[in-house]
Amino acid sequence: MVNHTKNTIIRDLSWLAFNARVLQEAGDTSNHIHDRLRFLGIFSNNLDEFFRVRVAALSRMVLLGKEAKMHMEANPDKILKKIQQTVISQQAEFDRIFSDIIKELARKGVEIKNEKQLSKIQKEFVKNYFEQKVRTQVIPLMIETIPHTPLLRDKSIYLACVLGNTHSSLLQRYALIEIPTKVLPRFVILPTDDGSTDIILLEDIIRYNLPGLFAPFGFNRFSGYIIKVTRDAELDIDNDVNTNLIAELEKGLKNRKKGRATRFVYDRTIDSTLLNYLTRRLGLLKKDNLIPGGRIHNFKDFIDFPSAIFKDIAPRQQAFVHPLLRQPKRILDVLEKRDVMLHFPYHSFDSIIDLLREAAIDPNVQSIRITCYRLAKNSKIVNALINAVRNGKEVTAVLELRARFDEEANMRWKNYLEEEGVKVILGKHDMKVHAKICVIKKKEFNKIKQYAFVSTGNLNENTAAYYGDHCLLTCNKNIITDINRVFDYLENIVKRGNALSLCKTLPVSPLTMRSAFMALIDKEIKLNKKTKTSTIVIKLNSLVDKEMIEKLYAAAKAGVDINLVIRGICCAYTEQKIFKNHMKAVSIIDDYLEHARVFIFSNGGKPQVFISSADWMVRNLDHRVEVACPVYDEEIQKELIDIMNIQLAENVKGRKLDNEQSNEYVVPNPGAPIVRSQLEIYKYLRNKKYID
Repeated sequence: MVNHTKNTIIRDLSWLAFNARVLQEAGDTSNHIHDRLRFLGIFSNNLDEFFRVRVAALSRMVLLGKEAKMHMEANPDKILKKIQQTVISQQAEFDRIFSDIIKELARKGVEIKNEKQLSKIQKEFVKNYFEQKVRTQVIPLMIETIPHTPLLRDKSIYLACVLGNTHSSLLQRYALIEIPTKVLPRFVILPTDDGSTDIILLEDIIRYNLPGLFAPFGFNRFSGYIIKVTRDAELDIDNDVNTNLIAELEKGLKNRKKGRATRFVYDRTIDSTLLNYLTRRLGLLKKDNLIPGGRIHNFKDFIDFPSAIFKDIAPRQQAFVHPLLRQPKRILDVLEKRDVMLHFPYHSFDSIIDLLREAAIDPNVQSIRITCYRLAKNSKIVNALINAVRNGKEVTAVLELRARFDEEANMRWKNYLEEEGVKVILGKHDMKVHAKICVIKKKEFNKIKQYAFVSTGNLNENTAAYYGDHCLLTCNKNIITDINRVFDYLENIVKRGNALSLCKTLPVSPLTMRSAFMALIDKEIKLNKKTKTSTIVIKLNSLVDKEMIEKLYAAAKAGVDINLVIRGICCAYTEQKIFKNHMKAVSIIDDYLEHARVFIFSNGGKPQVFISSADWMVRNLDHRVEVACPVYDEEIQKELIDIMNIQLAENVKGRKLDNEQSNEYVVPNPGAPIVRSQLEIYKYLRNKKYID
């Protein structure tokens, strides 16, 4: 029996190594300073989610004690200690990078000023801005007079204030002010008279105006320190099938807001008596990850740092419409002749909107069935579906209410869609629906025609602008038959047995995906004994599942060349003597978020190619509804293989995923061309010619 603990890298430490790669991008001086600030924001946002979910889960494991050991790859206590050490080290690197960026901004004539650095005209501006826009948005909590512990919201930052009077040591009070970043911008550009650019943070505007808030109550001494609490974000949904999912979800969301604190971050210069008071009132202990930091918290807001102040930002390469789908053109007619693969964000997501809009208008279209996991705030997908209903089509939308951190938005979408006449399916109670699929049914001259698409990413026009994904548009009858079986399963339409078990073309989770991919790997092992040329290329967000990792180990040991492109967590060891250099892994962190899942098996010279919504994690393979889709069209197969070969040649933004998780950059071989894969893929697709 293989010892799983020793044979794979601990998942949470691999995740921290991934976030370190994001931090590397923030530290890379070849990136524009605005991008470096954006990467600091992404790093911070990632870390927040890590504490909300993974640290929270590990903490619960510690509370469970012996019962948890059978579910963990190592002692959760030890993992938490290692996490603490790693996070503190990364925070020090974060502070160093931010300090360097501040200096670079100053050289460019941009300064982030605090409330003590303002000129006369800026003081007047800040005072007026506070009176006109901020005052009515802030209500200080005088926490010493509140009988119950105040609830500090997750994702919010607070100004913890010490109020006093220089003439009376007895007159000292504490107050909390939530910074209203949900309704006001975090960054405010200040007036200047010398052509430079000065920016002040919203919390410093409030700091400057503390006297106006509290002086009427007898205070003349004021100090404020930013604090932030990260809470356990997991939703413990009862598995009882008779439980009302919506009621449980609403209950879970309320519980999330008051969940146990997993991290308390504070300004390291905070008044010590205030810190002791807050930690005591909030019931925080050292094990709850009390982390001293700088003056600024919630760096995720730096993702939206104002770009207009920079005149030298190179324009982002523009997404373009796939040549076969350029309007005016009937997309359904195109699909009757051939499959089309869209590659986001290089290709425009507008083609998906155009397809659904066309289906909504076409008088011969009878129905649309679609899954919705994460929708855009002002979703054009939803708009097209509603217009389809208004045009007499039967529209079924499968909404996943448990899409993490999008639960509230999806509950609002549920109500809105139902009010407009869309049939909303909430999926399965005991597992998330993560598949991204759609079927359009049309009746023309008494003949039924069907069209479908399968995507690796969300049907979200906003994220499609910077998430790297693939979407196959097809009329293949075998693929469409299986997609309909997935929808039958989700709608509880009675068939012989489980509708998923009838799928013959699509590997689906939770039933056949694991076994299908294991069989494909076994096939390569068998073929390699004859040809010695077998290769497997796999692209994932996360490679965690131990059974799948061991199968890859077996293939590498047998001489099959395994090439992995893993953006995030990679629990596989890639450097073992028994592999003899047959297993390599790279991670690409660049302008776009690499989000696609692609699988290529050489199959003795006749490649088998798949795209999927599923990572290789236990949750995706065994506890979610997921779909993998074969790509049959030889031209599209070649397209995907070419794209993956470009990524495997990456030597600018690629990092080796070695056993030590050192995140060393891929170094170009002598004489080899410089390959920044996201730029090269854009060029490849832009120059690709298609014959109509």
